[in-house]
Amino acid sequence: MSDESRSRLFPRTGRLSRRGMLRMTSNGFGMLAATAMLAEESRGATTDTAAGRPQAAKSPHFQPKVKSVIFCYMSGGMSQVDSFDPKPRLAKEAGQPMPFKTERTMFNKDGDIFPSPWEFSRRGESGIPVSELFPHVGTMADDLCVIRSMTAKFMEHAQGNYYFHCGLPFAGFPSMGAWVTYGLGTENQNLPGFVVTGGGGIPHGGISMMGNGFLPSVHQASLIHPGRDEPLRNIVPSAADARQRRQLDLVRRMDEEFVVSLGRNEPVEAAISNYETAYRMQSAVPELVDLASETEATRRLYGTDSPNPSTAAYAKQCLLARRLVERGVRFVELTMVNTPGKSDGMGNPWDQHNKLEIGHGANALTVDQPVAALLKDLKARGLLDETLVIFSGEFGRTPFAQGTIGRDHNPFGFSMWLAGGGVKKGFVYGETDEYGYRVVENRCTVHDLHATVLHLLGLDHASLSYRFGGRDYRLTDVHGHVIGGILT
Repeated sequence: MSDESRSRLFPRTGRLSRRGMLRMTSNGFGMLAATAMLAEESRGATTDTAAGRPQAAKSPHFQPKVKSVIFCYMSGGMSQVDSFDPKPRLAKEAGQPMPFKTERTMFNKDGDIFPSPWEFSRRGESGIPVSELFPHVGTMADDLCVIRSMTAKFMEHAQGNYYFHCGLPFAGFPSMGAWVTYGLGTENQNLPGFVVTGGGGIPHGGISMMGNGFLPSVHQASLIHPGRDEPLRNIVPSAADARQRRQLDLVRRMDEEFVVSLGRNEPVEAAISNYETAYRMQSAVPELVDLASETEATRRLYGTDSPNPSTAAYAKQCLLARRLVERGVRFVELTMVNTPGKSDGMGNPWDQHNKLEIGHGANALTVDQPVAALLKDLKARGLLDETLVIFSGEFGRTPFAQGTIGRDHNPFGFSMWLAGGGVKKGFVYGETDEYGYRVVENRCTVHDLHATVLHLLGLDHASLSYRFGGRDYRLTDVHGHVIGGILT
């Protein structure tokens, strides 16, 4: 070091100045930052992921209660006071204005108190009240864990759908199913870990609510249509098997060389895995969707032969869901089928702002028999104890009318149910007020539900994170508590 340089770095006192130290180590700071970023691994990663096997089964954080999830999403917002939360006071005060101030609604065309057009009866040994809308599901009341105190932050469909699926009301974030496969991988390397069954409409907001967001693309949902000649697009090979295998091997070698040149690279590794999974799915999917291989009694139980087309379509989804979890698929979501009572599209069939009786009646007829059959079939095969079934929409509906014969959106208190391993059976949790409008006991949030689902799968929601854009993200954001009151 020259005397001139030394005098600049060590002025007068002969000690290293702060400015001199920063000048000397400027490159070092950058290298330290780069090293830290390259060394960072999200807490869901494993050695299998790093070795280029992002779909490999991974160990949970603790002993799980269930292995798989089936999500029956009732898009549009099912009415709690017409399904699983009876409110006799509505009948006593029918046609009167609400006796207290209510929140703004989606359309602010609020009418008077509107009693349920359907009767409730206590079902099973547990005596859980179930609306006559669901005679088949009512037969499984002793296996249901009904939550009457669910709440949501949003009353608009697209935001509500994203929030329920991704924990945030925006596009670009991973779905619950993507988080599950990221945390646990899949037990069947021939099938994707996250499947959405087609046949119905995608909820308002679009297909990205079932996407992988910023997680590796291997965790996005695969859409399988059980009622189509080609249930999965491009599942029929375009070339002879040997030729296709040679093409894939060439692509794989090129990609692997590219990975070596870059070091670890999740997008490229995910692409390699997706190619191989797609190749194996060509033989696995046709067998999977062959519902004719089921016994006639099983198909009749689900209603695949129902004279009601929407019931038959949803029955195929429910039967396919059982076949998927039976084969080790982690997360299955069923899409709601369009019904005669909802003529303006398939995105939100339960959205009855008008003609509640017609719309809710048609929707319940669509899902009641197939969903009850799914529970019965899982139970008979010993699969219900290792599967979690979720039945919910994005919010509920008002106990007062919109106009005269419809209901507006209500996120302040609504019902859903769970069934399967780890949750109490024949049990009701939480309570809304006498009108079914607001939660008054054991309030639950969507983040709480997500935390509980992950917990039942053996995952700690606060530890399952992924670093993106300079911060650690998780499904529950910075919120969420496991709903301990419903667990066994």
